[in-house]
Amino acid sequence: MLIYTIPLNNVNQNIQTSLLGVTYSLTVRWNALANLWYLDIDDVNDDPILNGIPMVAGVNLLKQYTYLGIGGALVAQNVPNPLLPIGLDDLGKTGFLLFVVASS
Repeated sequence: MLIYTIPLNNVNQNIQTSLLGVTYSLTVRWNALANLWYLDIDDVNDDPILNGIPMVAGVNLLKQYTYLGIGGALVAQNVPNPLLPIGLDDLGKTGFLLFVVASS
């Protein structure tokens, strides 16, 4: 199993990242009402693939979207405690977005 950390900071942001050779545009934004980070995934041309994915800690955020063929799992993880939510100030410090590729 290979695990990659997607470099994020604790601010609303848009980054481009390559996952298994495919470039995606990731938008991460804080929702103060839900007290949670949300993720949008677009293709390299900024055409939407998935929008409004709540970054719930400890679960595969792509589990129900395997038909998209992204080829791995995206997991939001809090390092001190994997099941704690990633708070506003935690992203990029103790809370991370990981791309997990299962070895074949």
